[in-house]
This record gives sequence, C-alpha cells and structure tokens, in this order.
Amino acid sequence: MKKITLLFAFIGMITLQSCTVNEVQNTQDNDTISQVFEVTRSFNSANGFTANVTFPYTIYSSDMVLVYRLSGVYQGADVWKLLPETYYFNDGTLDFRYDFDFTKYDAQIYMDGYDLPSVSAAYRTNQVFRIVIIPAGFLNKNSFSDYSNYNKTLEAFHIKADNIIKVN
Repeated sequence: MKKITLLFAFIGMITLQSCTVNEVQNTQDNDTISQVFEVTRSFNSANGFTANVTFPYTIYSSDMVLVYRLSGVYQGADVWKLLPETYYFNDGTLDFRYDFDFTKYDAQIYMDGYDLPSVSAAYRTNQVFRIVIIPAGFLNKNSFSDYSNYNKTLEAFHIKADNIIKVN
C-alpha cells in the first residue's frame, strides 16, 4: 500500500511540475485617448486679447496640452504652428506673440505684446486653433519629442485627423 501511495505521489509531482500557465498580456491601451479640439477665435480689446476654450470633458491633471495655430496654407496643405508663437519687429524686438495656459477644464489662449490693437486684423480675427490633448500614459510609452510638427504629433500619438471635435 505504501508503494502504491508513493507511486501516486511521484506521478502527481511529475504531472504538476509539467503544467504551465501562459498568460496573455493585453498590450492595447483602452483608456488612453488622445483628442484634438478645433476652435476659431478673435482677439480684441473687448476680450482682453484672450480666448477661453472650455473642454467638452474634464481632462486629467497629468495630461499634456498642446495648442497649434493655423498660420497659412502651403501647396494645398494647412500649416500649423505650435504655441507659443512669437512675431518680431524688423529691429528684433517683440511685436506680439500667441501663448496659452490650461487647466483640466479649459485652455486660455492669449496675445501678448506691445500695442495689440494695432496688430493687423489678419492676426487677430478668426484665428483657428487646434488643441491637442495627450494623456500621460502615451507620454510614458512614447519617445516622441518633436511636437513642433502638428502632423507628426498626430501620427506619433495615433490621432486620426477626421476625429477632430469642433468646439464653439
């Protein structure tokens, strides 16, 4: 009887040692979503040369926010410039600049400079901005660092250009 019990114990040990569990790790990130919001704003003395853009939803405090301004069209393609964007007089001194700050609820885009009412209306009225929200999870997984190119930023963070939300 002892030999049979010993035989079953030996077979059981061999059987249990040969079992392995293969766990499949999910590499898809289902809760990290980059987003782009597009707004058109005008700057004037009445609004203090400031435009407040409320996000359609609250972002996380760890998210990164980038703002690009449509500065023109070249060979049929939109040209987006990353803020802050600065314009200088011919003598090299500051004329004006666009800049922004943000919270998890909104972004404030503003003009800064000397004699802003005299800045050409082409730079003050109907300015189109794209606000790109990049979750911190993407920043930790992605070695991308050149945010000045709008199209490459969208590509690096897997943002589709047709998913842009227009905000009033």
